[in-house]
Amino acid sequence: MSESLASDRSADVIVVGAGPAGSATAYHLARAGLDVLLLEKTAFPREKVCGDGLTPRATKQLVGMGIDISEEAGWLRNKGLRIIGGGHRIQLDWPELSAYPNYGLVRRREDFDEMLARQAQKAGARLYERCNVGSPILDDRTGRIIGVEAKLGEEKAPASFHAPIVVAADGNSTRLSLGMGLHRREDRPMGVAVRTYFTSPRHDDDYLESWLELWDRRGPQDRLLPGYGWIFGMGDGTSNVGLGILNSSSAFKELDWREVLKAWCASMPEEWGYSEENMIGPIRGAALPMAFNRQPHYTRGLLLVGDAGGMVNPFNGEGIAYAMESGEIAARVIVQAHARATAAQRELALQSYPRVLKDTYGGYYTLGRAFVKLIGNPTVMKIAAQRGLSHPLLMKFTLKMLANLTDPTGGDAMDRIINGLAKVAPRA
Repeated sequence: MSESLASDRSADVIVVGAGPAGSATAYHLARAGLDVLLLEKTAFPREKVCGDGLTPRATKQLVGMGIDISEEAGWLRNKGLRIIGGGHRIQLDWPELSAYPNYGLVRRREDFDEMLARQAQKAGARLYERCNVGSPILDDRTGRIIGVEAKLGEEKAPASFHAPIVVAADGNSTRLSLGMGLHRREDRPMGVAVRTYFTSPRHDDDYLESWLELWDRRGPQDRLLPGYGWIFGMGDGTSNVGLGILNSSSAFKELDWREVLKAWCASMPEEWGYSEENMIGPIRGAALPMAFNRQPHYTRGLLLVGDAGGMVNPFNGEGIAYAMESGEIAARVIVQAHARATAAQRELALQSYPRVLKDTYGGYYTLGRAFVKLIGNPTVMKIAAQRGLSHPLLMKFTLKMLANLTDPTGGDAMDRIINGLAKVAPRA
C-alpha cells in the first residue's frame, strides 16, 4: 500500500455507518478538530424505514448541527401530537420549554440522512460511500480494535482502515459489534415498524397523528389489532402511514404486519386516499432496538451509538433524536480522551461513556421497560385509551413522559415529577 493510500485510510477515529447516529458523531468530532473517517455501506441518496416525524428533541439536534430547517429548505413543521383512541380525539401541542423548541419537523429519510452526512463532510469528516464494513481488526497483543476490514465500491475491492478508536453506528444488525462479541440482550424490549407512503389530501397536516387502537373492520365483526399506528403528513402530496408493535405483545410473531397495515388502512375514510391504488412504493419494515438492548456501550476501543447500542425510546419508538444525542455524547467523550497524554488516561476517559449514557437515559429507559410490559396487554391498552384520553391534563403529562420532553432543572410540576421518577429508577 502506498504511503498516500495508507494516510487516506487512517484517522483519529473511524465511524461505521452514516445514519443520524454516525453522521452526528462524525460532525461533532470533526468540528473539534479530529481526523474522522465516516464509512457508509450504501450510496446516497438511500431509503430507510422510518416514520419521518421528528420531535423537538431531534429538532434541537439538527439546530446544533447547523442544519437549515426552514420551510424554504423543504422542512414541514408540526405543532404537536394528535392522539386518537377509545372513542376520543385529543390534540396536544409540544410543551413550551427552555431546553427544546416548541415544534417538530417532518422530512423523508431518503434525503434526511444524506443531509446529515454532507454536513459532517463540510465539518471535515472524510466520507466513504459504498464502503461495506465487515470485521474488526484487532491488536493481537491487547485485543483492542485498531481498524476495520471493508469492501469498497461496486467491485467490492478489499480495503483496510485504521484508527485507535472506532464507533459502531451500523444500526440494529451492527456486524461490527457482533464481531467484537457484543450480542443483543433478550431482557430488553424490541419493536417492529412497518410503513408506506400514500398520495393524500392530508399531506400538509401540521400535527403528527398517533392511533392507540387499530381496527380491522373487514370481517363480520370488528377486530382490535395489537400495536399503534401513525399518520404523518409529508407536505409533498403524500402521507407516511405506518404501525408499530412491541415484542411484549402476544401477537408479535403471529401476524403478518404488512397485512395488518393494509387492514388498518382499509378502515380509513375513503377520501383520505389510503388505498392500494394511491400507494407509493412497497410496504417496508424495520426493527426498533430499545432501552440499551446491546451492552456494554464501550469496550476495547469500540463505542456504540444509536440503534447499534439499542438507544430507541421504549415509550414511543423514537430513535433519531437518541441516535444523534448519543453521537454527540460519544464525540464529547472521544475528544476528551484524545487530549489525554497516555494510553491509560485515554482509556480511563473512554470508559466513562457507558456511565454518561446511563446517567442520561438509564432511569428513563427503566421506566419505559415497565411501560412496555403494561401496554403489551391489549386490555390495559384499551382501558388506557378509553379513560386516559378523556383527561386533557393527564394527557399533557403523558405527552411529556412519552416524548421525554421536560426541562432538566426547574420546569413545572409535571417536569419535576417525570425527572424525579427517572432519577430514582435503576439505571440498568
